Amino acid sequence: MTFHRGRRLRRTATLRGLVRETTLSRDDLIQPYFVVDTDDPNFVKPIGAMPGQSQLGLGKLVERVGRAVDLGLAACILFGIPKTKDPTGSQGWAENGIVQRAVAALKRSYPDLCVITDVCLCEYTSHGHCGLVSGDEVLNDPTLELLAKVALSHARAGADMVAPSDMMDGRVLAIREALDHEGFPHLPIMSYAVKYASGFYGPFREAAESPPQFGDRKTYQMDPANRREAFREALADLDEGADLLMVKPALPYLDILRDLRETTDVPLAAYQVSGEYAMIKAAAANGWIDEQTVVLETLTSIKRAGADLILTYFAENVLGWQK
Repeated sequence: MTFHRGRRLRRTATLRGLVRETTLSRDDLIQPYFVVDTDDPNFVKPIGAMPGQSQLGLGKLVERVGRAVDLGLAACILFGIPKTKDPTGSQGWAENGIVQRAVAALKRSYPDLCVITDVCLCEYTSHGHCGLVSGDEVLNDPTLELLAKVALSHARAGADMVAPSDMMDGRVLAIREALDHEGFPHLPIMSYAVKYASGFYGPFREAAESPPQFGDRKTYQMDPANRREAFREALADLDEGADLLMVKPALPYLDILRDLRETTDVPLAAYQVSGEYAMIKAAAANGWIDEQTVVLETLTSIKRAGADLILTYFAENVLGWQK
């Protein structure tokens, strides 16, 4: 009697490695960092809901990124926390803003590092929303010009890629036109194309000091129940000039990631967000799971579903484990 014996190829670690279908490499991982505009370059403030992550002054950012680069970090994404906020988020496009200075400092120190910048207003506005507001309404079209100004300021500072996360309709086109007009046609846009109004963002609000002061973001971020809408959002951003597309969060939306992988041929990113990170850290701290095993399993599942790039707060850890 002959039957399939799948265990033949699982017998040793070497055999398992030879037939492994999905692997993680350093080039798959993007580490997010939170940089604070402060007079103390050595400022470090641990983020309570995200053990192991901190808000960093500019000097500490360069130092920490340097350690990660030594481990093999290829790319990072920056989120800025300004000294002051106002209704328009004007520090977001200030020439001497914290992200602009951080980009310049990182490119001076680590010229081969791919420095990506988050393009949004929520960290910079006094009301915490991702666009201009009138009463309790978030205004779409008037916000586009400001987002383009933010992206352009990042490009002038030396960013290698910009990543609009605001979910305003038409923002990719506005950014693409501004970059092209000002001499940056080479700069790629990684669009947060499929970004759901998720409960998994909670710890990030502490990290970036960006909770909305009224209402929520459900009028511009996607309904978690919707699948077909993801295609419309993704295709619209591609038509407007996006070079890469992102799905956010990652694990709760692996079906969406797989859908996009099967229907588009552009590079796809997925963001393993703060809530996903916090749950793993909390369970590991309680001894309920083995952190390294679960981190690698979840990241592998994200890549298996179709991601070419993974934004994850575990990137530094994975690089250390791979060493």
